[in-house]
Amino acid sequence: MTNNFFEAIRPGINSTFQDLGRKHLYHVGLPFSGAMDRRNYLISNSLVGNKKDEAVLEFAYQGPLLKVKNDNILFAITGNVNFKIKKKTSEVVDGECYKTYLLNKDDELDIISTNQSVYGYLAVSSGFKVEKFMGSYSTTTRAGVGGNNGNKILVNQKIYINNSKDILKNKKINFLNSKIEFIRILKGTNFDYFSENSIQEFFSKDFTVTKLTDRMGMRLKGPILNNNKESNIRSEGLLKGVIQVPTDGNPIIMLSDHGTIGGYPKIGVVISADYDKLVQLPPNAKIKFKLVELNEAEKLFKFYKMETDNLLNQIR
Repeated sequence: MTNNFFEAIRPGINSTFQDLGRKHLYHVGLPFSGAMDRRNYLISNSLVGNKKDEAVLEFAYQGPLLKVKNDNILFAITGNVNFKIKKKTSEVVDGECYKTYLLNKDDELDIISTNQSVYGYLAVSSGFKVEKFMGSYSTTTRAGVGGNNGNKILVNQKIYINNSKDILKNKKINFLNSKIEFIRILKGTNFDYFSENSIQEFFSKDFTVTKLTDRMGMRLKGPILNNNKESNIRSEGLLKGVIQVPTDGNPIIMLSDHGTIGGYPKIGVVISADYDKLVQLPPNAKIKFKLVELNEAEKLFKFYKMETDNLLNQIR
């Protein structure tokens, strides 16, 4: 039995437990889910000495205000996040991302906001005490499944932490969440449904991220994409990063909690190497797309993985 916990004075916006996601369940209608920004998720766990698939708390835009109710807690926050530590002695510490801190009993952690980005991650040493569902801690709130009984963190909720017998070590890594000029995509299965002019505009004009964006999908506004064949097709399987174009001609990018089938034509799919940067684009951000071939996408993912592994090796 663990006695160590946070009390959520403020739950934050869309604060949920996440890990690397569920596998092999599309056939029963459950998406992969998992942390939106995989690299920042992995770094957060590595900083506090956890296994790479330990549960963390993911938050969007504004994070929770948490109060420590028992023992000391070692934590790290990753992303581009503004947070403060309010000590019980009344001292206020301005937090720094990608660095571990120790919280004492009655201290408060105030995760104020993300900065020109969307998602941040809070990891604690030994991990949160969360039950797995179908082999994963990941919460999918639309389906009501996963960690925390499929719910977001609630006000006044007690968030329990696993007991730790390890010696807690302070760690830090220098990491910058870089921007990229383009979001690179592969051709979708219905690429040839769209007019030559629409395809040209798709790759030459800006699209804007709208406020109608969440863990399920990202709606864009930009040049209207004209479909020369069928605006609705027989429903078929979807995957993370696929770009559907509904009848209004404005693209929707399927994200981690996407539906597993859909009936809109698919013009493309975002390559895995660019997914972390895609999901961190806030409303009103601009997107430009660039077409790549499969062999290039594979090389880019290998480089992304190598870069991530090198970052994690710096922490150990």
